Amino acid sequence: MASILKVDDLRGNTAAGNITITSEGGSATMQLQQGLAKVWVNFDGTGTIAERDSLNLSSLTDNNTGQYQINYSSSMSNANYSILGFSSAGTYLGRNSSLATGNVELLNRRNDNEASIDGSTIFFDAHGDLA
Repeated sequence: MASILKVDDLRGNTAAGNITITSEGGSATMQLQQGLAKVWVNFDGTGTIAERDSLNLSSLTDNNTGQYQINYSSSMSNANYSILGFSSAGTYLGRNSSLATGNVELLNRRNDNEASIDGSTIFFDAHGDLA
């Protein structure tokens, strides 16, 4: 019979936000808060840009053709975090500016000629420490 654990609040023993998970083999561990995305969004970047779903997103800004600014609800603690993004088929997504603690600007370009283009499906996430 499987066990079910239901809780409203989960806190680490050493520090409230520090929970360590041990691997199936028992030797490797991971700090849970370090492995979670701190920001993510799935949006349509064509016409009037529209968020489909997100976490920790305050707003999206359409700066120009294929240029989007992702604005975070809760800022990152510093600009040394990791981002990852994907866009519609036939295009690639890159960072258009330095990382800031409260936002990042992305640029969507065509694979064949590198022209900026709006993307119908944009996925973005950020990993790091929240402020």
